[in-house]
Amino acid sequence: MTRSLTVLAVALLTGTMASPLPASAQEGKAVLTKVAGFEHQVTGVTVARDGRIFVNFPRWSEDAPISMAELKDGKPVPYPDERWNAWRNARADELPPRDHFVCVQSVVADGRDRLWVVDAAAPAMAHVIKDGPKLVGIDLKTNKVVKTISFDPDTVLQASYLNDVRISPDGKTAYLTDSGAEGALIVVDLEGGTAKRILSGDPSTMPDTSVTVSYDGKPLRRPDGRGVAFAADGIALSNDGKTLYWQAIKGKTLYSLPTDALTGWTAASVVPDTLTDKSLSGKVAKVGENGVADGLQIARRDGRMYVTSPQDNAVKVRDLSGGNAGKGDGLTTLVQDPALRWPDTFSEGPDGTIYVTTSHIQDSADYKPGAPVSLPTELWAIKPLPANATGSAGTATGR
Repeated sequence: MTRSLTVLAVALLTGTMASPLPASAQEGKAVLTKVAGFEHQVTGVTVARDGRIFVNFPRWSEDAPISMAELKDGKPVPYPDERWNAWRNARADELPPRDHFVCVQSVVADGRDRLWVVDAAAPAMAHVIKDGPKLVGIDLKTNKVVKTISFDPDTVLQASYLNDVRISPDGKTAYLTDSGAEGALIVVDLEGGTAKRILSGDPSTMPDTSVTVSYDGKPLRRPDGRGVAFAADGIALSNDGKTLYWQAIKGKTLYSLPTDALTGWTAASVVPDTLTDKSLSGKVAKVGENGVADGLQIARRDGRMYVTSPQDNAVKVRDLSGGNAGKGDGLTTLVQDPALRWPDTFSEGPDGTIYVTTSHIQDSADYKPGAPVSLPTELWAIKPLPANATGSAGTATGR
């Protein structure tokens, strides 16, 4: 693989510099820096407007000691407090899941200094814990939970797995993906606390049976032979909030839907009859092919879509401007390196830096017999080089 990297150490985070490789060894499109390493499997990351970084640890292969954390001096600290992080598999009968984190999959800070935590409440991606699935809002100024929106069994099914979330620019609506056995999107009225499951089982939210997810040159399978079958996973929202994008991991096609197709319901009204799978399916558009992808993020700085490419150890970008969105040449590789071991979830910092977690799914005990239950993972920072920049590549710092 071409290692299209130039490494820049961020002094405040690592305090180290990397030596550049010869210019002939790379394409030189971005700089990559290791921000932090973890002893457990990380998935979500978000960066608040003040630069604070938050990450989460789902309970997949192990009973992770922390579900939701803020990074302080590069170390995860339970957030918002120890009590919310006290739930454990072994204490499932002791602690109410409604006001404890059970299996946190993602976290996103909005533009109103609120942190939204997605609790899939399905440890090991097995059955959903009763009263566990929820969206939790935390005030970043007070570090207190200010809203808990619990999902009923009609919204989050027994075989569901809530995955990622995006918040509308006005802060009134949340959009989530369900990557479980029956893929779907979930639209949440954040003010009224109501939620609607949409496009459930629609081809756009379901795995593509023609796609095989591979890693290290062979199909990625569990010890019993099952392959990766995650449905709707990555999700992104245009900066103006008018277009929603999503994709299944076991898929290759990026889909979109105008968000005005979802308007017309508020906390004071009932969900309109027009918000049905049948009516919405006809409004879903195929944007283009990303190949197998996990995380999606549309950058505020330039409106491009960042796409994780787990099979390639890479992060790619898609040009969504004009007529480029659906063209094959609209997707290009930004960085590619063996250190990006299953790039998972994105966030954008206030200075435009793109952050991405590496969750090492292919190295986990779920897919690799004999692997340790505790799985070391990382958080990386990516800074695209200016269009007129020239330079040479490097290797990722702090490995």
